Amino acid sequence: MHEDLGKKVKQLRKKNKLTLKEVSLKTNLSISFLSQLEHSKTSATLESIKKISDALGVNPSYFFTSPISTSEPSIIRDIMKSSNMTENRFVYKDLSGGMEDPLFLPNLIILNPGDNRGNNFSHKGQEFIYVVEGTLTIEVEDEMFTLNQYDCIFLDSSTPHYWLNKTAQPIKFLCVSATGN
Repeated sequence: MHEDLGKKVKQLRKKNKLTLKEVSLKTNLSISFLSQLEHSKTSATLESIKKISDALGVNPSYFFTSPISTSEPSIIRDIMKSSNMTENRFVYKDLSGGMEDPLFLPNLIILNPGDNRGNNFSHKGQEFIYVVEGTLTIEVEDEMFTLNQYDCIFLDSSTPHYWLNKTAQPIKFLCVSATGN
């Protein structure tokens, strides 16, 4: 998948008429890393994707959506077997069904055991997180919250936050975000 991610990052960067250096300054990611990402020579963490999406003015799900666009109802069956699943250090599955200009962005995210905490991030909008399986730890403004299976949290995404897996098992959760445009 990181081939598609790199292509999308490069296309969007060029569309916005930004250099690698300008994106580097906006994200605090090295020019070398960004270049390697664009050329599919490395993968990105969720934190890096969030920084890049903020710098390029898109929701992170932009990098994981399929090109299909429709305003018709969409059913996605057996999502765990779907080919539209992105694997990196985490699994990210866009559940919007290709809806054109959705008001909110539903995603299934699977964090692997011990997934790195990295740094808190913030972005425009709101998030609703529902834990389907496992125990998810969320840091919101330096406060840790533990969400077990079937727990949920609603938060203002502009508040610094991060998701992490402190367990030995994968965690599956739904993240529904809205930018409030």
